[in-house]
Amino acid sequence: MIKMPSLPNIKHRRAVKAFKKAGFWIIRQGKHIIMTNGERIITIPRANPINVFTMAGIVRDAGLSVEEFKKLL
Repeated sequence: MIKMPSLPNIKHRRAVKAFKKAGFWIIRQGKHIIMTNGERIITIPRANPINVFTMAGIVRDAGLSVEEFKKLL
């Protein structure tokens, strides 16, 4: 059985704000929001809410732990 990451019901705007606090900025927007911190690039879908597994993958790609990300929300 797969363990559910504990990141339920996060809207894309809330995720963008949290990643901005972590030092990311928006470089491109369309159907997805592309952000970077100068060394990592993350892609956030414009979905409300973002799928739990997708959100966990984005947090991992950003180099953050789920706990670190939750503190930024």
